[in-house]
Amino acid sequence: MAGEQLKPIATLLLGLNFCMYVIVLGIGGWAMNRAIDHGFIIGPGFDLPAHFSPIYFPMGNAATGFFVTFALIAGVVGVASLISGLNHVRFWNFDSLPAAASSATIAWTLTLLAMGFASKEIELQYRNARLRTMEAFVIILSATQLLYIAAIHGAASIRRST
Repeated sequence: MAGEQLKPIATLLLGLNFCMYVIVLGIGGWAMNRAIDHGFIIGPGFDLPAHFSPIYFPMGNAATGFFVTFALIAGVVGVASLISGLNHVRFWNFDSLPAAASSATIAWTLTLLAMGFASKEIELQYRNARLRTMEAFVIILSATQLLYIAAIHGAASIRRST
């Protein structure tokens, strides 16, 4: 069957993206937990600080809260898209392609959004080592997710032309 040569590439990218999204979720979960535990204390008798932000992170810079939030959303949607990707790789036919392609594209666009905040965080500099690791993974994921989308669409166009 035409397009079968791209199936191992798509499977490899699917596995790689799964591992990277899980790492992003792990580091993002750590950062969110730390922000919740060490953020502002607001309650009766406490006034809001002068420059209060609901997305305050005690580590990093002004872009950290946005980056972590959108990286977590991209990670969850990325892992969910990998479920339909596994289904597509298993059957490898036109019926499973639309779900895999659309969910992968949504995950990729959210990953690009997180990558934009990662770029801003890099530009502002001051951040910790775990956040630098998460930035690197999000930037790499934006490329590997695009390659995965190209692989599944490339196989479909090969099959359609024969």
